[in-house]
Amino acid sequence: MNGSTRSAKGALTTLATWILVLVFFFPVLWMVLNGFKPESLASSVNPTFFFKPVTEGYQLAMDRGMAGYLQNSLTAALTSTIISVLLAIPAAYALSIRRVKNVENSLSFFISTRFMPLAAIVLPLFMIFKTVGLLDNIYVLAIVYGAMNLPVTVWMMRSFFLEVPFEIIEAARVDGAGMFREIVRIVLPLVLPGVAAAALISFIFAWNEYFLALLLTSSAARTTPPFLGSFVDGRGQFLAVLSAAATIAALPVIIAGWVAQKQLVRGLSMGAIK
Repeated sequence: MNGSTRSAKGALTTLATWILVLVFFFPVLWMVLNGFKPESLASSVNPTFFFKPVTEGYQLAMDRGMAGYLQNSLTAALTSTIISVLLAIPAAYALSIRRVKNVENSLSFFISTRFMPLAAIVLPLFMIFKTVGLLDNIYVLAIVYGAMNLPVTVWMMRSFFLEVPFEIIEAARVDGAGMFREIVRIVLPLVLPGVAAAALISFIFAWNEYFLALLLTSSAARTTPPFLGSFVDGRGQFLAVLSAAATIAALPVIIAGWVAQKQLVRGLSMGAIK
């Protein structure tokens, strides 16, 4: 009886899991399908599942210069990820292995900066960048993204660094390892999956950011999210081309997550509460 009950619960759990997966995956599937539809079918109130695929939406998206926006997004996301990771490694090291004074206050300050609404800081940033002539600059936008993602990256990496056995670090110190060698040769190889996970999260946040990219750029440094918003205007919603462009924009993140899935799972599990 107990065995049959457990089997029934397992079957119900599996069924519920598949239902949730389908519910969350269906909008993505519908976006991909709409990208291959003619505009008349994509905008129709009657959903169509069987149709002759066309690539008109993808062609229109590329004709509107999407390649340049993708390049800006890639530049901003990669640069900001490098900045946040390079700054987060020594910060997380100091907050975990070589404890600074009042570490709880430092951690609270780090994460509190992430709670600030973007609307509260965008006007000062806009005025500063306008005054010094740095508006519509992709590298300035990348620096802002790096600073914005730094608190989350530090918190994630600190949880990974805390998993490093302190006996290994003590042995390295006995052998005469300095701080730099201790970080680079001892600690980082042990937490490399965690660093990869934090870097991927930072990359995704920067790639998907819309608000700052919309207000701090105009043309030269505009990224993909504001470009996608340009397909909805007073003339209507161009769902086919918008779906095609959104599918293209989602591919880099999906590919990066698929390639780094093992490191991501292992890295996130390193910081789990045991």
